[in-house]
Amino acid sequence: MKNMTLKAIAGACGGTLCMGRRQDSPQDGEREATCVVIDSRRIEPGGIFIAARGENADGHSFIPQVAEKGALGVVCEREPVGCDIPYILVKDSFKALKDIAEYYRAGLSIPVVGITGSVGKTSTKEFIAAVLSVRFKVLKTEGNFNNEIGLPLTVLSIRPEHEIAVLEMGISDFGEMHRLSKIARPDVCVMTNIGQSHLERLGSREGILKAKSEIFDFMNPQGHVFVNGDDDLLRLMREKDGRRVIHFGKDSANEIYASDLESRGLSGTRGVIHAGLKVFPVEIPLPGDHMVLDALAAVAVGQEFGLTPREIARGIGQVEIVKGRGNVMALPFCTVIDGCYNANPGSMKAALQMLTLAFERKVAILGDMFELGDDKERLHGEVGICALEQGIDVLVCTGELSRHMYEKALSFAREKGCADRMEIYYFENRDEMLGELPHILKRGDAVLVKASHGMQFEKVVEWLEKKK
Repeated sequence: MKNMTLKAIAGACGGTLCMGRRQDSPQDGEREATCVVIDSRRIEPGGIFIAARGENADGHSFIPQVAEKGALGVVCEREPVGCDIPYILVKDSFKALKDIAEYYRAGLSIPVVGITGSVGKTSTKEFIAAVLSVRFKVLKTEGNFNNEIGLPLTVLSIRPEHEIAVLEMGISDFGEMHRLSKIARPDVCVMTNIGQSHLERLGSREGILKAKSEIFDFMNPQGHVFVNGDDDLLRLMREKDGRRVIHFGKDSANEIYASDLESRGLSGTRGVIHAGLKVFPVEIPLPGDHMVLDALAAVAVGQEFGLTPREIARGIGQVEIVKGRGNVMALPFCTVIDGCYNANPGSMKAALQMLTLAFERKVAILGDMFELGDDKERLHGEVGICALEQGIDVLVCTGELSRHMYEKALSFAREKGCADRMEIYYFENRDEMLGELPHILKRGDAVLVKASHGMQFEKVVEWLEKKK
């Protein structure tokens, strides 16, 4: 890692470098680290281990193990016991991680694409990375590494062979995006939409827009901004700090848009892309209107980096969705739309719309959505009504908050006279629901599984995977 010596790292994070018992090896302070990690299992010979205190474990207890594996040194909050490798003493290991990543990023010339928004960040990241990978060596955010711990770790994983980095940037409060932007310093910014996630802290959609707009705080002054022009708030964004804003969306009023869209059920969508003077066909292998928007974001970024229409279409056709983020699974018993990683009202409604594309009996297994503030009861109720309006055959609501989803759906069904057409169930918890699923589901069903991560609905998906 270029310029990542113990002395430089200590200076970057304001720590005190101690050579331990290896005073006879002063050259260690000038050696460049091979990696910087916070997980002791990922240490490499010559790497730096940041010992941090987490909810379940204290990284300081793993210092002897990383020393045995050949670590160059450690960053820690207290003097290691029984360890002779160099260490950098800091007040806060997590702050040190961010400071070190910021220093490392400042020494890189690689262009960075930063992606934020309420819904669709991960799938948009996958589309953009797939398109850019047609021509470039791309590093992208893996898993859920999009916060104040994950993003600096992703930045620190950039290596000389990488030509572009595609970084997902997620927040839940004011100030977080400012700090992420300071680390990532994006050259290209993409905003997917402004929904209703994290209302508990951000208050309103306008508050969400303000918080996410902090992504521009440390953006390259010559950079480019791409936003979803179908979003009512982002549509109004015409320039940002002197930069022209380019809009993408299904509406032809956007600079980049799609036409002649034809659903292929759960196999995806085909259509025509209009990007300035360039018009070309595309096959989007993932189902749902929201995936069309994610693909359009990739068209915008691909054009920015000089890819041809043929290259862009090829990249879009090769995209694969991340597990738990709306991926479609053809299982022996049923077809599953796996959305168990997280949920908010916008992503719930988009997932229900995706479910309607199925030709089979449509079953929605939905759970609580967290961090919605004072409107949480109303927003859960709206999802219940949406399920009926979309023509879902079976609605299974699980969790304390989802009772409002169930009750609203039931009353709406009675009001519309369709209560006998739709099956609606409510369970207090996931285990109770799992006990009854064998009596609810039928072979060949199309099943959507979606809830906030804390509901642990991945166990529902695991149950469905095992069912024969």
